Amino acid sequence: MDFPLLPVAQLQIFLVVLARVAGFIGAIPVLASAQTPGRVKTMLVLVASLLLYPLMQDAVPQADFTPLALLLLVLSETLVGLLLALATRLIFTAVEFGASVVGFQMGFASANVYDPQSERQVELISQFQNVFAILVFLAIDGHHIFLRAVVTSYQLLPPGQFAVGGEAIPYLMRLASHMFIIGVQFSAPVLAVLLFSGLILGILARVFPQLNVFLLSFPLNIGIGFIVIALTLDLIATLVRREFDTLPERLATILSYLAF
Repeated sequence: MDFPLLPVAQLQIFLVVLARVAGFIGAIPVLASAQTPGRVKTMLVLVASLLLYPLMQDAVPQADFTPLALLLLVLSETLVGLLLALATRLIFTAVEFGASVVGFQMGFASANVYDPQSERQVELISQFQNVFAILVFLAIDGHHIFLRAVVTSYQLLPPGQFAVGGEAIPYLMRLASHMFIIGVQFSAPVLAVLLFSGLILGILARVFPQLNVFLLSFPLNIGIGFIVIALTLDLIATLVRREFDTLPERLATILSYLAF
C-alpha cells in the first residue's frame, strides 16, 4: 500500500503546529526532566501534534512560506510554547524556594542532593517538596491542563500574530514576583515554629549558661521542622492546587498579551 506524501503547504502547517507543541510539552515539569528519555519526549510531541493537526490546521495561515519566513514562524511558535511552560514552571520554583528557606533554617544548608529534573544540586527539603508538588500536579490531572491550553492557545493567539511587547513582559514579571509570595506562604508555618524554638533556646541559654545550646539546636530544629512539615502537608497541597487551578487563566492572559 502506497501512502501519498503530504503537500508542501500541509507539511509547513504541521511544522508550525509541531513547534508550539514541542516548546510547550518539552518544557513542562516532569517531561522536562533529564530522567525522561528523549525518545519518549519526541514520541509524545509527535503524537500530540498529529492529534492536534486536523483541529489546528485552519488556524494556521495558508501560504507558501519562504524558508526564512517559515523559520521565523517556527521559532516564534516555539517561543510561545516556552513562555507558556515558564508560567507553569514558576509554581514549582516557588515550592522549591520556600522549601530551601525551610531547609536552611532547619540546618540543612550544607546537605544537598542532585536533582535529576533540574540537573543541579538542591537542598533535601526542596527535593522533597518538589516531588510532592509533582504528585499533586499529576493527582489533579494537571497534564490535561496543558493539552487544553495548547488547543485554546490557537484560538487566542493564532500563528503569525506573536508579538513580544505591551503587557506580556510586565505580566511575566508579576508572576515571577508572585513566586516569592507563594514561597513565603509555603515556608511560613515552619519558619514561625522554628523562630519560636530559637527564642526558647535563647532563654534557656541565659538561664542555664552550662547548656550547649548550639549543639542542642541542630537535632531540635530538624525534629521540629519535620513534624511541622508533616502536619502542614494538607495546607501545602491546598496552596499548590489553588495555584494550578488558576493556571488556565494565567495562560490565557499571557496569550492575550502576546497577540498583536
